[in-house]
Amino acid sequence: MMERLPLIWWLGVQGGGYSALYPIYLVGEERDDLQFVVDIDAVPQPDIEWPSIELEMDPSYRQQLTKIRLHQRPFRAAVLRAYRTSCAVCAFRHSDLLDAAHIHEDGAGGLPVVTNGLTLCKIHHAAYDRRILGITPDYEVRVNADVLREVDGPMLRHGIQDFHSKQLMVVPERRAQQPDRELLEARYRVFLNAS
Repeated sequence: MMERLPLIWWLGVQGGGYSALYPIYLVGEERDDLQFVVDIDAVPQPDIEWPSIELEMDPSYRQQLTKIRLHQRPFRAAVLRAYRTSCAVCAFRHSDLLDAAHIHEDGAGGLPVVTNGLTLCKIHHAAYDRRILGITPDYEVRVNADVLREVDGPMLRHGIQDFHSKQLMVVPERRAQQPDRELLEARYRVFLNAS
């Protein structure tokens, strides 16, 4: 901006392509918002097709070859049965919105056994996998410190933050099916390192 050097702005346009806007100059800085002001009006824009509100998408389907985990269905059934078809964190009971989450991650060699599983609703499973939510070996829920400070809305507050420092609401009744505390400890250390 100080040097008045030109930039190229690659603008995504309808149809999945890009249009190069050149030259673009920065004309101001908004320090509080950590952003710059661009003088877009000074740029010739003859070839730009601005996206319409109603994008025309191709509704056809194509086949795709994918790998599937053959153990996932029986693993899910066994874990959901052990947790009485309830999210371990919030006790949500709609089975179509529940997952069997691996404590020791499947991709890292975690076994498909009930003691390596937790029934989690979609939001808590995603939060667990992304290290937003952790579970201690004593079955206590912890929330990432940055996320605890966030102010967003009722879903964040009631869906994630309110469970911080609370015990799991649902744990299998049979001791032989309860989460392996050593696996929880290892996964919890990964959560702490990500915080």
